[in-house]
Amino acid sequence: MDFFLICIILLGSTFGLILRIFIQNNFKKSIGFDIQNTSIVNFLSSFFLGILVALNFIDNEILMLFYSGFLGCFSTFSSFIYQLFILFKKRKFLRLIFHYIEVITFSFIFFYLGYFLIQLF
Repeated sequence: MDFFLICIILLGSTFGLILRIFIQNNFKKSIGFDIQNTSIVNFLSSFFLGILVALNFIDNEILMLFYSGFLGCFSTFSSFIYQLFILFKKRKFLRLIFHYIEVITFSFIFFYLGYFLIQLF
C-alpha cells in the first residue's frame, strides 16, 4: 500500500471517528428515547454502507476513503460486542438476545434502505 492510500484512509477515519464521537455524545439527548448510542451509530453506518454498495465504486481511492477509512472508524462493532458482554456478565440473558436481534435486524434494514434508495435513482 502506498503513502497516498494510507493518507486517504487516515482522512476517512478521522471524519468517521469525529462523527461517531459527536453522535455518541449528543444524539441521545436530542431525540429523547431509549436507544443505545452505539446502536444509532451502527444503524447509520449500515445505511451508509448500503448507499456505498449500491453506488458500486470502482476507484480504489474512494473505496479506501469510505469503506476502510470512514466506515471502519465510524462503525462500532467492538462497542456492540462489549454491550453484549456486559449484559452477559450481569446475567441479563433475555435482554442480551433481544439487543443482539434488534441491532442485527435494524442494521440489515438500514443497509437495505440505503441500497434501495440509491437503486430508485
